[in-house]
Amino acid sequence: MKLLIGKTPLDIHSFKEIVLNKKKLEIAPEGKERVKLSYEFLKEFSSDKVIYGINTGFGPMAQYRIDNNDLKQLQYNLIRSHAAGSGQILDNMYVRATMLARLNTLLLGFSGVHVEVVEQLVAFLNHEIYPIIPEHGGVGASGDLVQLAHLALGLIGEGECMFNETRQLTADVLTQTGLKPIGIHIREGLALINGTSTMTGIGLVNLLNSRKLYAWAVYASSMINQLVESYDDHISEPLNVVKKHQGQNTTAAHMRSMLVDSQLLKKREDKLFKGVNGTKVFSEKVQEYYSLRCVPQILGPVLETIDNSCKILIEEINSANDNPIIDRINQNVFHGGNFHGDYVSFEMDKLKMAITKLSMLMERQLNFLMNNKLNEKLPPFVNLGVLGLNLGIQGMQFTATSTVAENQVLSNSMYVHSIPNNNDNQDIVSMGSNSALMAARVIQNSFEVISIHIIAILQAVDYLKVTDKLSQKTRVVFDDLREIVPIFVDDHIMYPDIQNVKNYLINKPVEI
Repeated sequence: MKLLIGKTPLDIHSFKEIVLNKKKLEIAPEGKERVKLSYEFLKEFSSDKVIYGINTGFGPMAQYRIDNNDLKQLQYNLIRSHAAGSGQILDNMYVRATMLARLNTLLLGFSGVHVEVVEQLVAFLNHEIYPIIPEHGGVGASGDLVQLAHLALGLIGEGECMFNETRQLTADVLTQTGLKPIGIHIREGLALINGTSTMTGIGLVNLLNSRKLYAWAVYASSMINQLVESYDDHISEPLNVVKKHQGQNTTAAHMRSMLVDSQLLKKREDKLFKGVNGTKVFSEKVQEYYSLRCVPQILGPVLETIDNSCKILIEEINSANDNPIIDRINQNVFHGGNFHGDYVSFEMDKLKMAITKLSMLMERQLNFLMNNKLNEKLPPFVNLGVLGLNLGIQGMQFTATSTVAENQVLSNSMYVHSIPNNNDNQDIVSMGSNSALMAARVIQNSFEVISIHIIAILQAVDYLKVTDKLSQKTRVVFDDLREIVPIFVDDHIMYPDIQNVKNYLINKPVEI
């Protein structure tokens, strides 16, 4: 059964179904009617008026009037000239997200495009035809002009695309699938490339992946607290409720739920609050290190950042981010800056900072497991073999440390790195697509870091022989992961283990 689009606002669940689960689409009659009415209004309204991008040049060349005979060629020129990206090509998932974001805004009926444009976008999504879109090009001011020009190039049957796992000429793919290139009617070129759809699409994928990372960070933190037999009061409700932040209290509640039946956590009232204790130097920690004890306070802001960013980006994907806005209700065409990507850019900057902090927490927990002088329970580098002869996961720690260092550099803001361009017409820009792509890199890096940390946790559990004392929720995942990375004593090639665990963490549905 196809998912109906254009009837109600797109939500994060529908976005996930379409982009990640590749649910097929059908345009709701209401959506198609809005597009038709917008097109018909613009066709009549624009016949005797000067309207930007219809009978004028673009950007700083808007003062040049375009002859009526050249109006269609103007739109083709815009698409072809701006298909000027470079660098690595976007993953199909991000192209799919971009197409969905552009489709959704066009279905609002504020862009004056012919209905064949939205029908073509649905056909590309349903046939899994992904125009080649390079990473580099957009400054996020008149939207993602360059990236979206590459998308538009595919819709007019030009350029290249990914289809059936291979890179092919788009014209050949259209022949194979029985599709035809869209035509230019009034302003299809400008309407397709003038918006925030690439940064928004990538941004929403980032948020879905970030929520998974958060869940796995809660899992890893719950596991390491069991390994060291922490006191449980740092995740208790009475302690956390006196701090009023929702994210902190939610995180503590997640950990309590995950650890409710653990046989490893200790009660402070049982160990330290009973009787007279005359010990001068305690043999065990009275309080754990911050990377174990302060998890709710560290992951709480991460969770709230994800939630807040999701709200903003869902608003963006359901917004008209074109220019000009074709408003048939008010019988006018409004010129402005709805294409500007500051909302998305700012949220992606905040997100990559939050996820970088998450990766730093995971690295510190990993370091705690690696350093026998800190944990006082495990051999160096959780080495289950012969010390000196075998090396445990020493090499993996180097990878985690260097990857977190890269995250720390990538977390610097793009939002404030505006560079004027376009003859200073675009004198302040958002760099939104750059910010979204950098956030995506931070997220993928963080999956690698947490994968290494989890491998260390698996080894530690088996060394301490505490499998049967783990909470039920953590035990289930432990058993799954041990199928992927069995216990090892002798040294072996490690990078496949990291990739296999990463794939598991990314692909396994997580409920938290």
